Amino acid sequence: MPLVNRLAAELIGTFWLVLGGCGSAVLAAAFPQVGIGLLGVALAFGLTVLTMAFAIGGISGCHLNPAVTVGLVAGGRFSAADAIPYIIAQVVGAIGAAFLLYLIASGKAGGYDLAGGLAANGFGEHSPGGYDMMSGFITEVVMTFMFLFIIMGATDKRAPAGFAPIAIGLALTLIHLISIPVTNTSVNPARSTGPALVVGGWALSQLWLFWVAPILGGALGGIVYRLVGGNDDS
Repeated sequence: MPLVNRLAAELIGTFWLVLGGCGSAVLAAAFPQVGIGLLGVALAFGLTVLTMAFAIGGISGCHLNPAVTVGLVAGGRFSAADAIPYIIAQVVGAIGAAFLLYLIASGKAGGYDLAGGLAANGFGEHSPGGYDMMSGFITEVVMTFMFLFIIMGATDKRAPAGFAPIAIGLALTLIHLISIPVTNTSVNPARSTGPALVVGGWALSQLWLFWVAPILGGALGGIVYRLVGGNDDS
């Protein structure tokens, strides 16, 4: 597919991930009559990836995440020349979704108080469970490492055909179940950037961790799978 088509698909897909995942946290998780809670939010993030993998997997590969793009480059599955355009498209989609989510949330009586965080990622006093920076960093590295390892394995030519979106979506759900209490779960720098730009302040000051740790974990995941799995053409 032409690069412009792939970038449009990545923008739309990342927009859906942030709107669906963060939207479930902001609009539904705390709503008394619904109260989907941690399980519901984790499932929402998994469903965004699963649905988009089927929708745009054949167009762009459905990365939706700078850490995934970097991990696939490190794993020898994606061209380094296309990585920066992909990451830009992902970040733009995430920012658009975050601002739209804030617009929707502000329509409630009394508006939306940005002190609620708009599902931004954080550590220390901004961690849902009060976890410190080191816990947050380790969690984000390890969770993204495992995410890339699973993505690489599920899309390996030796894996059962047609099931990769399910495995990847369920992996992201499990990752959220583990790490929402620690950092509100990033494993995705674009997903973190959108809400942080809307919230500003503390969210922007802590955003560095949600770029560095996922990128590191993604690169390691891609490299380790390449070493363990060898050539998927064999």
